[in-house]
Amino acid sequence: MTYEVKPEKFGAFFCLLRKQKGFTQRELAEQIGISDKAVSKWERGLSMPDITLLIPLADLLGVTTTELLSGQYIQEPDRLNIQEVEQLVTGAIGLSAGERQQQRDRRKRRGAFYLLCLFLSATEILLLSLWGYSARVLWENLFLVEFLCLFFGGWLQLLVKDTLPAYYDEHKIHTYSDGFFRMNLAGIRISNRNWPHILRAGRLWTFFVPILFPVLFVFIQQIFSPEVWSGGKLYFTLLAVLGLFLPILITAKANE
Repeated sequence: MTYEVKPEKFGAFFCLLRKQKGFTQRELAEQIGISDKAVSKWERGLSMPDITLLIPLADLLGVTTTELLSGQYIQEPDRLNIQEVEQLVTGAIGLSAGERQQQRDRRKRRGAFYLLCLFLSATEILLLSLWGYSARVLWENLFLVEFLCLFFGGWLQLLVKDTLPAYYDEHKIHTYSDGFFRMNLAGIRISNRNWPHILRAGRLWTFFVPILFPVLFVFIQQIFSPEVWSGGKLYFTLLAVLGLFLPILITAKANE
């Protein structure tokens, strides 16, 4: 008898085993330190567990890793030979590698969006310069917002990890550190449940603000007066920079 890894078959069998053991998706996810969304994807056949999770999952569900991968119970007479087991494990590794390739593809797309943001922001500054705004005026009014948003946005788009370590799901942690970057969401538990939403909110904010802030600068200067901009520049700048944390806090709390 020949076995192969089929995500849909694996997912249906995995779901059956989970229900037989009386676990909800969230309860099972908490047992092995992952997000319930990952469990949901496995059961729908959209992805496979990482190879390092197969043994703890099989132990938790009361089956062998071979049965788990093949998506069915295996009776004694149907024991797999060494070659068939190797094919199953190799298939699982291949699927995990495919999942990692999807992550790399998503990172490439985010990199393209970041380059687009850089291009549009630089184009706006150039047009304003050609329109008659001096380098000093542009520096004093736009540089801080553009630099901070593009700098932080580059980290969010290209460098930040899409998945948190398992201990974030096991403990109440309110901060995230990565090198010299630090995020503190007081009173909100950071986990793999709300982390994707936090990243999405931050990425959208740091994409649109560098593009829209020069537009706001020109709009107020032209429609109202330079004095209105000068009087409110500090507040506009603070809103653009610190306002980033408002959508992050809202989405983090909503998906906590």
